Amino acid sequence: MKKSASAHWSGDIKSGQGTISTETGVLHDAPYGFKSRFEDGPGTNPEELIGAAHAGCYSMALSLELGKANLTADSIDTKAVVTLDKDGDGFSITAVHLTCKAKVPGADADAFAKIAEATKQGCPVSKVLKATITLDASLA
Repeated sequence: MKKSASAHWSGDIKSGQGTISTETGVLHDAPYGFKSRFEDGPGTNPEELIGAAHAGCYSMALSLELGKANLTADSIDTKAVVTLDKDGDGFSITAVHLTCKAKVPGADADAFAKIAEATKQGCPVSKVLKATITLDASLA
């Protein structure tokens, strides 16, 4: 399976403008630029999109791992906070912190914590990131 996305950029780093699109069309020419990435301007940015991908991937992977333990979640809500830090002459994504709250009938806190932590390591987006990944997971 292969999925694709594309980006277009025009201009210099500070005043330039770009758009991001996805194969599915969920994002179609979504604007991004310096202000949406480093300030509080309108549009999206790569870190926000990585966060969305990681939160979505983790939630789905947790559902899979819970199923292997014969548990089904009523709900899984995950937030990913992506940290972009200055690194020499450039920048690096240094950390992602996941916060997950799940409603899982029949799950005990210890078993859930073990499954949640294992999922953090095993989710495909976690595997591709070099950043430090931390997790706070709890049952609702």
